[in-house]
Amino acid sequence: MLARIVMLATIMLVIAVSGCTTTDTEPEPVPDIIENEDNKNTDQNAFTISTSAFDNNEEIPSRYTCDGDNINPEIIAENLPENTESLVLIVDDPDAPMGTFTHWIVWNIEPGSIIREDTVPGVQGLNDFKNTDYSGPCPPSGTHRYFFRIYAMDSILELDPGSTRVDLEQAMQEHIIVEGELMGTYSRD
Repeated sequence: MLARIVMLATIMLVIAVSGCTTTDTEPEPVPDIIENEDNKNTDQNAFTISTSAFDNNEEIPSRYTCDGDNINPEIIAENLPENTESLVLIVDDPDAPMGTFTHWIVWNIEPGSIIREDTVPGVQGLNDFKNTDYSGPCPPSGTHRYFFRIYAMDSILELDPGSTRVDLEQAMQEHIIVEGELMGTYSRD
């Protein structure tokens, strides 16, 4: 028994000492990985949202507003997590006079699909215009910010068409894998 304890102690000492030695070899490069607050690793190929209609933080062309054709722009979600079962899109204006104003909510969008211009990519819910269609930027005054947020979900949502944003957000709880946003501005002045 004493021999086993001595042997185990010797092995542990050898391991400890070998970990403290240095070599003349180059250290392995550290991967370009960032750890987020959920302890999920993301890298330079992280989930992104873009559009061919405008650059992030730039002006939204009038074609996609109440002053134009009032159609949704193309939205591209790239680098989705492998376990994504569906996408949710929420478009809103946090600068509205009465608080955040919802312009469009859509869920059960097929992962990997591009949301094409002037399409309905999934199940639509009730927006603050009290309809279920895309309703583009239409600020009463000043320049407003419009956020296009996409959420990658780990499931298909069981929610009736025409449901409210509150209903949608409740159904989304504990199913969001990752989210991203694209922001554009618009002014009618």
